[in-house]
Amino acid sequence: MGTSNAGRYAGKKAVVTGGTAGIGLATVKMLLAEGAEVLLTGRGEKALEAARKELGPRAHVVRSDSTDLRDIDALATTVQQKLGAVDLVVINAGYSKLTPFEQVTESEFDETYNLNTKGAFFTAQRLTPHVRSGGAFVFITSVADELGVPGMSTYSGSKAAIRSLVRVLGTELIPKGIRVNALSPGFTRTPTLGVTGATPEEVAAFEKEGEEHTPMKRIGSTDEVARGVLFLGFEATFTTGAELPVDGGLSQL
Repeated sequence: MGTSNAGRYAGKKAVVTGGTAGIGLATVKMLLAEGAEVLLTGRGEKALEAARKELGPRAHVVRSDSTDLRDIDALATTVQQKLGAVDLVVINAGYSKLTPFEQVTESEFDETYNLNTKGAFFTAQRLTPHVRSGGAFVFITSVADELGVPGMSTYSGSKAAIRSLVRVLGTELIPKGIRVNALSPGFTRTPTLGVTGATPEEVAAFEKEGEEHTPMKRIGSTDEVARGVLFLGFEATFTTGAELPVDGGLSQL
């Protein structure tokens, strides 16, 4: 780790919710590779165990459910104990299910908003006191927050709420020296392509759709998204309240 290349974020401390898979895990690995100390959360015991094995001593792997305020309060205490003041909080834990509007049940609506909106809101609220001046929040939103994607009525609404929250928090946290931005991924190559509980057939169909509809005619990698997260977290020092699309042009062209 002695080369300057290996330690761009040496001494930095970060929290990543939903950090055991997909975009969250790619972000954690990039932070660790560049010398940061990272606390990451997840819900599933198997994924947590795999992350503990894979990531090494600079990763604190914590079981935490973003839909449970007691867990969020406990997380804030753990962050303070393990890391002290942090430089970056990535709010990435999320839930997405493809369901036609007329078939959405109350329980699915609640599950989506409890994790994507309420969980994100209170995680940010409880962790704000532990973010140092000069630090940043990055919320993972989605191209669905501005596109009319069929089957994503609950997911799109839950992420659009976060897009608005980023603007308000951007304003409110300026006096504390904290920047707040969102990153909006398009189709991204993860095991489920971002759809919770998708079958392999559904993933394959979704992947084909992504390649057809994305102007760049391909699906993004989790590393491409993670680089965008770290850009907003550390390099974009004159940017707050913004949403960076990392979507191959899907929401822009």
